[in-house]
Amino acid sequence: MKVTKKPPWLKMPTIGNRYAGEVRKILTSMNLNTVCDEARCPNRGHCYERGTATFLILGSVCTRNCAYCAIEKNSPVPPPPDPDEPERVAEASAAMNLKYVVVTSVTRDDLPDGGAGHFAETVNQLRNRIPGVQVEVLTPDFRGSQSSLEVMAQCRPDVFNHNLETVRRLFPLLRPIASYDQSLDVLKRFSELAPGIPTKSGIMVGLGENAGDVEEALADLRENGVSLLTIGQYLQPTSKHIPVDRYVEPEEFENWEQMALSMGFRGVASGPLVRSSFHADLLAQNGYDG
Repeated sequence: MKVTKKPPWLKMPTIGNRYAGEVRKILTSMNLNTVCDEARCPNRGHCYERGTATFLILGSVCTRNCAYCAIEKNSPVPPPPDPDEPERVAEASAAMNLKYVVVTSVTRDDLPDGGAGHFAETVNQLRNRIPGVQVEVLTPDFRGSQSSLEVMAQCRPDVFNHNLETVRRLFPLLRPIASYDQSLDVLKRFSELAPGIPTKSGIMVGLGENAGDVEEALADLRENGVSLLTIGQYLQPTSKHIPVDRYVEPEEFENWEQMALSMGFRGVASGPLVRSSFHADLLAQNGYDG
């Protein structure tokens, strides 16, 4: 049965104060994309009010066709990466006074390195421009490329994030070009290449999974070295995307958080409106020793 009416706990207020307006002005003037807008995130007003945004690099057109994602798909073929984009991300981050920057991208299977070099250059530009900045990267799977993961390890982000997105049973339906096991392997191999850097991943619920599916996914993530976790409610971005199976009660999210912590995750954000980069700076504080 298709679920249509949102429960009250999913109604994030639209916040449009002057801080949010300044963020939008900076992003527009520097011709930068954000996953906040491209993926129609329900938290974008809240995050813009905090003076933050999650930068979406390598353009705004994805080469994959995940059933839940609002980002434009691969028609036409994405344009080449903009060589000036990393510098503009750094400039915008400085203008926004960011000390913690989250950078993600569309998936670019058309590029030999999947965009890893562009990610690394963005990290480098941020550190050149903002002394002491912390950078979290939320990457695609790079088709499992070892050389791309080595590039990411060498640029040493403060947190490496790659989202599993869903449970094993539903993965072929929702992510037909990707692979559940490959995503786990990407996380494991990065943690082996850069053992001092926390790895992070996340899943959505409300797509048709059951309790056993979720528990299996959390166990798989822990087994593959993930220490930071996000769990959030799937929200259908348009009528063309897979519908919501159910709206998960806040208490259930709390239960998943407690289970994840008992499994050994060091930082967990679990709630209806949690997204990969929502308050990422606060979650990252739990990813380090000391």
